Amino acid sequence: MSDIKTTICEKVSEYVASKGASLSPEEAVLLLETPADSKLGDLALPCFKLSKTLRCRPDGIASELALSFESVEGLERVEAVGGYLNFFFGSDKYKNDLSELLKDDYSKLAETGAGKTIVLDFSSPNIAKRFHLGHLGTTVIGNAVRNIYKFCGYNTVALNYLGDWGTQNGKQIVAYKKWSSREKLESEGIKELERIYVLFGKEAEKDPSLNDQARAAFRELENGNEEYLEIWQLFKDISLREYTKTYERLGIDFDVWDGESLYTDKMPAIVDELREKELLKIDDGASIVDLSEYNMPPALILKRDGSTLYPTRDIAAANYRYNTYKFDKCAYVTSAGQSLHFAQWFKVTEMMGKEWAKDLVHIPYGTMSFGGEKLASRTGNIILLNDVFDEAVAKARAIIEEKNVAHENKEWISEAVGIGAVVFSALSSSRIKDTNFTWEGTLSFEGNTGPYVQYTYARAASVLRRGNSAGGYDGYTPEATETELIRKLCEFEETVKRAANDYEPSHISRFALNVCTLFNQFYHNCRILGSGGETEQFRLALTSAVRNILGRCLDILGMKRTEEI
Repeated sequence: MSDIKTTICEKVSEYVASKGASLSPEEAVLLLETPADSKLGDLALPCFKLSKTLRCRPDGIASELALSFESVEGLERVEAVGGYLNFFFGSDKYKNDLSELLKDDYSKLAETGAGKTIVLDFSSPNIAKRFHLGHLGTTVIGNAVRNIYKFCGYNTVALNYLGDWGTQNGKQIVAYKKWSSREKLESEGIKELERIYVLFGKEAEKDPSLNDQARAAFRELENGNEEYLEIWQLFKDISLREYTKTYERLGIDFDVWDGESLYTDKMPAIVDELREKELLKIDDGASIVDLSEYNMPPALILKRDGSTLYPTRDIAAANYRYNTYKFDKCAYVTSAGQSLHFAQWFKVTEMMGKEWAKDLVHIPYGTMSFGGEKLASRTGNIILLNDVFDEAVAKARAIIEEKNVAHENKEWISEAVGIGAVVFSALSSSRIKDTNFTWEGTLSFEGNTGPYVQYTYARAASVLRRGNSAGGYDGYTPEATETELIRKLCEFEETVKRAANDYEPSHISRFALNVCTLFNQFYHNCRILGSGGETEQFRLALTSAVRNILGRCLDILGMKRTEEI
């Protein structure tokens, strides 16, 4: 498509120049669209923007431009309809596109990120709490964005920034000393840590002085109290063992594990710099940066007692990351509820004169609720992520057994399909959309779901295992169902670029669903195996292209390639 697109853009540029105006081929390409319905063409040029530039009617521009494309190789015909110029490709063009798709080569796309680094801060659970469904968004969205950027050639640094330093750790220490013991922790692990944290919240409602004790315990921790540091390290070790198991099930790894505690000795320098640049103000005993000029509340840097806050640590962490990785982008995947927090400290770094402040990105996602209430460890309103995984895997296993399929790898397939269902459910809609968890919706294996994509991939793989693609198909003329499928497959590279630009994995998931729908129509309407000769060879080649691209989509989304189901 690139050669025809280049020719189209050059001719549009020449036409505009003949009218005494200017439009480069690079600018012209931004005007092109892919019609939703292939009956309207393979490519379209809306002439409405040109109408403003040239001061001519859009339908007149379309009609005049059509004359420039009467004999362009690869174009079957060009139609001016209203203010649109629609381009239809010939069958040879589709066969050439298919040949390119079969190469499965995206090295040119990888050039876009060559020599660039993106640091991605995602998942980042608070220690001493089990993974619940509310952690799913940041974890799988962050991993998918990492995969998208890696596909685009970036050096990616996946960073798990553990919540291991703050007043909540003071609460956990107080709760442990009052209501638990080392023996209980060793026998119950993170369940015990969670129990006492929820208990602390309930007891603090009756006795607010517990919150003062928690703040005092955290100050002791910051000041290096050896007993408290030992307890804190125990909490952290137990938590990491639990988290590692969950990440292994998801197939997610991290390049760097660090936590808020890493920046304890780096925050004083940030506070000093803020003072030196006269950005700090004292407000009711607390140290703040006034952001009223930017229509934001003040950024709190130090509490009245001198303790640090989240903005202090985040600025110190970003400064350290830039010095360590020299990033071109540093992105944070967190709930949309934290958007103000990120806007505040991003602005503070800009005010400090940090040239990398412009490269900080917040990737927000919508909240997940259950029964109309926000999921929260403090109140105990949680659904454990591993429980969701177990339910999904059991459902996948039941479906496989119901079909009496004798797979040697039944357990692996059940795990891949079950976990894939949960992951896809979190990536199938725009990330900013709020969702209310239902067991039926998350574990659905019907309709536009992860299992549908994995089953379609397996169907293509099965056809290819049984077929013999040893011949050519030069004389074959593709049918409409086949050209529609090729047309969609050719959008893959642009879809990845758009997903990277928008930090939006759902562009990939929706694209994959569209490919599945078109492939299954092709599978049912066009006989593949046994069709014979060039027809069979072409259809096997098309099936191979589908498998390649669906496999790429599954890789990017963080799902397993299921060669058989």
